[in-house]
Amino acid sequence: MEKRGIIAGISQGDINGIGYEVIIKALMDSSMNDLCTAVVYGSPKVAAYHRKALNINNFSFNNIRSVEEVSLRKPNLINCLDDNVRVELGKATPQSGEAALASLERAVEDLLSGKTDVLVTAPIDKLNIQSPGFNFKGHTEYLKSKASVSDVLMFMISESLRVGVATGHVPLAMVPGLINVDLLLGKLRLMNHSLIVDFGIRRPRIGVLGLNPHAGESDLLGTEETETIIPAIKAAVKDGILAFGPYPADGFFGAGSYRKFDGILAMYHDQGLAPFKAISFDTGVNYTAGLPFIRTSPVHGTAFQIAGKGEASESSFRQALYLACTIFENRRLYEEITGNPLKHQDIEFHHNEGADELPPDLYNSDPAL
Repeated sequence: MEKRGIIAGISQGDINGIGYEVIIKALMDSSMNDLCTAVVYGSPKVAAYHRKALNINNFSFNNIRSVEEVSLRKPNLINCLDDNVRVELGKATPQSGEAALASLERAVEDLLSGKTDVLVTAPIDKLNIQSPGFNFKGHTEYLKSKASVSDVLMFMISESLRVGVATGHVPLAMVPGLINVDLLLGKLRLMNHSLIVDFGIRRPRIGVLGLNPHAGESDLLGTEETETIIPAIKAAVKDGILAFGPYPADGFFGAGSYRKFDGILAMYHDQGLAPFKAISFDTGVNYTAGLPFIRTSPVHGTAFQIAGKGEASESSFRQALYLACTIFENRRLYEEITGNPLKHQDIEFHHNEGADELPPDLYNSDPAL
């Protein structure tokens, strides 16, 4: 009997964007079948529409009704929509939002029931998916609710850079009021745990960015660093977390200082994602740390402006699928080594020797390390 292997659930995202294009292009690579068995939650009709628009004739899905019917080492598709679904490439429509939600709900249902092992989400339009069944800022908040966990971390991953954000999809004006010691300590714990369990890093080093220009310049340009960020770093160090900073965000990336760390905690969305996408846009992955299950997604959006034109790169989606499977294997290895099955945010901290005292560069606003 053939080994089951990893079953990767894939939500279709917005049917009028580039979701199907990047999914199909990634799954056309036959080596993906050796990595996992893909199950797309979508529509045969929509898939055929996109294949025709993209002039793709050498690829097809194995259409099934449920995961129990899956064909191993082949790309499968479960129909979640009725035949009246209408594709309008490049447009955010109410129907495309409903289709995105129907796919996501079915994919999460199968994930939570253990029928699939990981979830990769294609991009949604955060506005047109809003409905009584989806009153969230995005995938991250929706999955946090479905998992019934108190906190998660938006964690952007590439080969050379891992950046988490303390505050996610919130208006910039709200950020200073949201940042407090408990919030930052919680995010540092989530990042540290993820780096150990999900990425196999035994003693991860985490760099923490400041909120203000020049990390406050000794309170001249803001007091959040001395009043909030530094106390949070001190508390994390007492927990055995190797946390350093706060560092000015501008020079930190420009000088390549991020290479000294296994993970970076930014204070807000664009502070972390703007440099991340500049450095790793084509191969970066959005990972939600802190969930009891594994979810990844490409870092790009629906890209309505190029939908159906064949111009979208599948690299980020392919890396999202790779990363989901790698984390699945890392978690399984962690459980085998420690004998500790992972539960909802079952976070254990192992005290790092020599971490009792703050590093001497903690208060240094110079980004050079």
